[in-house]
Amino acid sequence: MFALADPDLDDGPRTGKSATTRMCAVSREVRPIDELIRFVVAPTGEVIPDLKRKLPGRGLWISASRRTVAEAVRRHQFSRGFKRDVRVAPTLPTDTEALLVRSLTEALAMAAKAGQVVSGFSKVEDALSLRETAALIHASDGAADGIRKLDAIVRQRGGNHGESTEIPIVNVLTSAELDLALGRSNVIHAALLAGPAGKTFLLRCQTLVRYRLADDDKTAGSGQKF
Repeated sequence: MFALADPDLDDGPRTGKSATTRMCAVSREVRPIDELIRFVVAPTGEVIPDLKRKLPGRGLWISASRRTVAEAVRRHQFSRGFKRDVRVAPTLPTDTEALLVRSLTEALAMAAKAGQVVSGFSKVEDALSLRETAALIHASDGAADGIRKLDAIVRQRGGNHGESTEIPIVNVLTSAELDLALGRSNVIHAALLAGPAGKTFLLRCQTLVRYRLADDDKTAGSGQKF
């Protein structure tokens, strides 16, 4: 007899032939894998997030939502899904968010090393004026005045040039997190320039925002704001 495929667990790390959709173990909804987070069991028996989908072992997929991950912990979904006793930290939802933030700051650091980031109000203002910006980045704890002035340039640029959409405005990282990513101090404003490293940053930004939006996180904003 052939063994039936387990609907909850995949067969291992993602490969070029892996499915592009998976079922959320909590909601039972089939979603694109970019809207889910893969979890695996570490050799220690602890459940950990596999953000890059490369860790060995079979994986359990949960919607990329802090609320849903918390629900999985509360309902002991990981033990049921993996069909074994596993260790699940009660802080898993928070720990997962911290890893998403770290992944995002690493992507921003890579973009900076590739020469695709400028920081400082004047340099960002110049990049916006020259229409070289793929995204505008503000520290979530930055002063409202500077944020308002740069946002106005984005809106004006769209109106003057007839652009159908404004560039994304990212405000999900604190000044300290921007400092860490860019290797500078007191970073409040930055501009992401066009390039492949910048695209990776924006994709990871979308994942973090999606994770937080389930809790109506105030830093997420709306429209073109991340």
